Amino acid sequence: MSRIGNNPIIIPEGVSVDIQTNSINIKGKLGELTQTYDVVTFSIEDSVLKLKRPSDHKDDRAKHGLYRALVSNMIEGVSVGFTKELELVGVGYRASNQGQKLDLALGFSHNILFDIAPEVKVETISEKGKNPIVKLTSHDKQLLGYVAAKIRSFRKPEPYKGKGVRFIGEQIRRKAGKSA
Repeated sequence: MSRIGNNPIIIPEGVSVDIQTNSINIKGKLGELTQTYDVVTFSIEDSVLKLKRPSDHKDDRAKHGLYRALVSNMIEGVSVGFTKELELVGVGYRASNQGQKLDLALGFSHNILFDIAPEVKVETISEKGKNPIVKLTSHDKQLLGYVAAKIRSFRKPEPYKGKGVRFIGEQIRRKAGKSA
């Protein structure tokens, strides 16, 4: 049984937490995030945020851990931020950006133009002899994961040659080709 919900959350300097009846607002140097909640109750003591659940019912236990993880990620996001890097593996695969527009050449007849949400900062790194890298940074972990997954879905890594868009550090399960 998971006891994640019982772990206290330490609130770092420069982060303010505002608790309403059914939502929690967290503001920091990188931005502001809001999360609605039910069942659990929040309490702040000496810059430590604690969650309590009303009973040991299965749904209450599940939401206890869920909201603790969400609020912890929000606090980390507004104070430190999150980064995801995608690597484009394949001959002729290129990436460039003009502001919040990402231009991907992934072997299709036309380039893919993708508008990225203003909360997510995009940067492309192209070095000679290395695969292009798309670096995404944001204070919102959920939105960052959604944008990264959407970019990856344009050309998922295939198991034979490993070509496609992959996360840096992702292991691709490779298959053997045809045997003669």
